[in-house]
Amino acid sequence: MPEKNPAALDFLLTRRSHPAKTLTTPVPSRDELMPILTAAARTPDHGKLEPWRFLVLERGALERLAHEVELRGAARGEAPERVQKVYRQFADAHLVVAVVLSPKVSEKVPEIEQVYSAGAVCLAMLNAALASGWGANWLSGWACHDREFLDVALGLAPQETVAGFIHIGTETSPPPERPRPDLDAITTWVSA
Repeated sequence: MPEKNPAALDFLLTRRSHPAKTLTTPVPSRDELMPILTAAARTPDHGKLEPWRFLVLERGALERLAHEVELRGAARGEAPERVQKVYRQFADAHLVVAVVLSPKVSEKVPEIEQVYSAGAVCLAMLNAALASGWGANWLSGWACHDREFLDVALGLAPQETVAGFIHIGTETSPPPERPRPDLDAITTWVSA
């Protein structure tokens, strides 16, 4: 029989993301953030390629990124409400970890598997932050896919993109519950 870990399973069955707009200070210190980053880096990475890396964005960087979002949103012709939504993600945040997808050339591991690994890193980081007692949320938005924002604001290499922005802080209110998938509707049992 496999060894059970009821506490871990209970955590996974009851975990809820905390809306980023409800997170405030204090945020994890560098020492408190390291176990969260370490847990995320234990994600399966398909051939030990480590096709991801982390940018820890502190308050000053987040203010700069909020300003860059305004500039890029206007240059892209984004609707003001779309610009404002992404602007607030940075302007109101106190600590964000950008998970950067940094695919490696590999004959054995297709890029799509490296993309999956970066997504898994985002979820692992989110869960590690929650398990550490912090509020956390995984966000994206148009800025994740805007090449000029990625190049100029974040300094990413041409092949790199952002898999997600993981907001971490102290929750100011309990996270809302939301409807969960109907397992019968999304599960097919195949026996032969």
